[in-house]
This record gives sequence, C-alpha cells and structure tokens, in this order.
Amino acid sequence: MAVTPPVCDFGWKAPDFTLPGTDGRSYGLDDVKGEKGTLVMFICNHCPYVLAVLDRIIRDARDLQAIGIGVVAISSNDPVAYPQDSFENMKKMAEERQFPFPYLFDESQDVARAYGAACTPDFFGFNADLELQYRGRLDASRKQAGPPDLRRDLHEAMKQVAETGRGPAEQIPSMGCSIKWKETT
Repeated sequence: MAVTPPVCDFGWKAPDFTLPGTDGRSYGLDDVKGEKGTLVMFICNHCPYVLAVLDRIIRDARDLQAIGIGVVAISSNDPVAYPQDSFENMKKMAEERQFPFPYLFDESQDVARAYGAACTPDFFGFNADLELQYRGRLDASRKQAGPPDLRRDLHEAMKQVAETGRGPAEQIPSMGCSIKWKETT
C-alpha cells in the first residue's frame, strides 16, 4: 500500500543516531553530516518504489556529495517479516550497487520512529545546522521510473539548501511502501 509522508516541518532538528553500516563500521549523525547539509534517506531492499529509482538515488547522492551534502541511507524494515531487507541482504545490495553512502541498519526501528519516517523512500534534507529543509520526493517517478528527463526535485532542493541554507517553500511529498514495523506484543 502506498504511503505519503507529511510535508516538511521547517527547522525541525535532526535526531542523532548510532547504527551499524553494511561496511562493518558504526555511524552517527556527526559521521555523515556534510559541510553544507545532510540528506538522511529511509530506503530498503525490496520496495518497488525504491528499486525503480535506485540508480537515480545513487546518482543524486554522488552529485550532492560533490557540493558538500552528506548522505546516508537507513533501512528500518522488519527483516523477520521481510527477509529481503535483512542486514546480510543490505550488505549485498550496497556492494553490488556500489553505494557511495553508508547504508545503515535500524534493527530496533528507534531511528525511524525518531525521524517519523513513513515510507520507503522517505527523504529528510537538512541544512548545515541540521535543521529540516526538505521532506519531498526524489522526482515524479512512482512504482516505475519516470522518463529520464524528469525534474530532479530532491537534487534541486538540496542544491538550494547547500547554497542558501533554506529549502523550497513548495514541496511534493515522496510516495512509497510503508515502513514495515515489527509486530508489538
């Protein structure tokens, strides 16, 4: 079922975290923070919305890193219910796709809750002071990638954040699969 996250809460401060990465290291917010901003992405291995645009996510991450934006991806899905999202499978995907950013596992789902992550992909773009400036979509793609000439909403917004410290006033929310929360007993 497709889920749309809420609109940007401008100025909301990024919650800190410490999570294991697929490269064997642990990362906190300070480790991934960029000089001109930080992009925290909630993705996973199995979501068709993520898979449809994964090449674009990787492309945009590289382009944003080149202008001083730190980038990190976090998977918070329950790997018991969704084995494709296991840490081992995350490691495989990160290596096979040559992720240019750390890919972190939020096994407890505490980080997803702290951020209010709603779906995969869900993008949180922060300025240099770690204040939220973008909570929108990558581009107009949905379950299938749109044409290659689509406006790069995320890239353009984060470029603006890098240059001005502020995100665009008008933002179109991302859409994707819901976070696969663990069943509580």
